[in-house]
Amino acid sequence: MRKRLALFTAEPTAADLAEIEAEWPLIAAELDVLDAEITMLYAEDHGGPTVLDWRRLRRAEARVTRAAAELAAGNLAGPHRAA
Repeated sequence: MRKRLALFTAEPTAADLAEIEAEWPLIAAELDVLDAEITMLYAEDHGGPTVLDWRRLRRAEARVTRAAAELAAGNLAGPHRAA
């Protein structure tokens, strides 16, 4: 009889969810960069990116830098952390 391999049967633990929640500001900032980059790519077909497109990208990149620094320093406060 052949055994079934169950790779992902377990649900995320509370610790896993807390870790994701702590990293969420960085994840959201990275998604903002991705969105700005996609906008820049589409702008190429319509005369090129505008000054506002470039500003949006720079600000999104700055948010990633800040969120990564805060995460590395352990300064991201979430509901699971004591204030």
